[in-house]
Amino acid sequence: MSDIAILRRSPSVFWGATIICGTVVGAGMFILPVVMAGAWFGWSLLILAFSWICMLISGLLFHRVSQHYPLETGYDKIVRDLLGRNWAEVNGLSLIFVLGILTYAYISATGPVYEHSLSRLTGQTVSSSEAKVILSVIVATIVWLGTSSIGRIMSVLLITKIVLLLALFGGLFTTVNMDYLLDSQNPAASYWPYMLGIVPFCLASFGYHGNISGLISYYNGDHRRVKRCLCTGTALALVIYLFWIICTMGNLPRSAFPEIARQGGDIAALMHAFSLHGYTAGLSLLFSTFSHFAVICSFVGVTAGLVDYISDRFSIPTTRTGRLKATALTFLPPLSLSLLFPAGFVAAIGYAGLLATIWAVIIPGLLHLKMKSRPSSDYPSSQWDRLQLCMIMAFAALNTLSWTLSEFDLLPVF
Repeated sequence: MSDIAILRRSPSVFWGATIICGTVVGAGMFILPVVMAGAWFGWSLLILAFSWICMLISGLLFHRVSQHYPLETGYDKIVRDLLGRNWAEVNGLSLIFVLGILTYAYISATGPVYEHSLSRLTGQTVSSSEAKVILSVIVATIVWLGTSSIGRIMSVLLITKIVLLLALFGGLFTTVNMDYLLDSQNPAASYWPYMLGIVPFCLASFGYHGNISGLISYYNGDHRRVKRCLCTGTALALVIYLFWIICTMGNLPRSAFPEIARQGGDIAALMHAFSLHGYTAGLSLLFSTFSHFAVICSFVGVTAGLVDYISDRFSIPTTRTGRLKATALTFLPPLSLSLLFPAGFVAAIGYAGLLATIWAVIIPGLLHLKMKSRPSSDYPSSQWDRLQLCMIMAFAALNTLSWTLSEFDLLPVF
């Protein structure tokens, strides 16, 4: 098939970029300024940018490897072919655990939020369990429809989310206090000891690798467009994060964040902090509406990646019936666990960041190395390959070190 024919058939890069951006920018962004308060703006921005570069590189390396396999060859089959069965099992367990835990967390944490929203919308009393089921069915239906429908729906959700973000913080952006942002009132403050603790949160803020195989199929093997989707989608996410951090750190002093963290570091805690600093109650409605779209957007992206992986891992055909089976395997276990153990994800979520390091950072690097070592391979080389590999492996080591020190309470807490 010629490049011209592919370009004619391929959808716009915009759709794929919104899938990537919508996947990584979820409700978890609310915690970023809270966990970054110790290192504050300058150092946090440095770690966030470094994390973006490393996570983009690892995604592009996996994408480069996947170009040498037939269309619709998923993550599991590529790992199994290049690294062997043992690595494939490790990769599969880590990916399913992380995406499954995130699905479980989204259902468990957002059920009470949508309980109130659905009750107001319908005029009927809706329990938390019923809200979880309704939310799961809605998201599962979107995911079951396939990547084409996901791209269009995610575009609408992302545009709405950006509009709400601009409405929410458009005024705050113009009232940014540079003394707050630069913490100039505390010239003797120490920031660097808190930098390492930021790394796992920044890694989790750019997790999109489970969606790459689905995008390759969506664009009919047009790898140039897939690459542009990865670059554009993650760059847009970085801009949104930057905008969010400037608006929060520029309107709340550093001294306000320890109390926000003690209150849970969630939307309600942030809203309370803003109210103490003279911001209107009307901000609460925008916060709530924005969080709804942020949750749905990321929820759809995460579960779409898990459906694609399950389909590949268990050789489920990509027909309507086959996708229904994969969707059921994706949603039913987390939903059941959420109904039985609504707060159980707290103990497990700490391991998700560590295991995400395996399939989102380490495995792409190993696949790249193995592909280069194949004597009969026409795998392209670049003068930047060694530097890129060193960067992502250093990033993986930093994340592992941060998680280990945190587990033993050896990291300073602001």
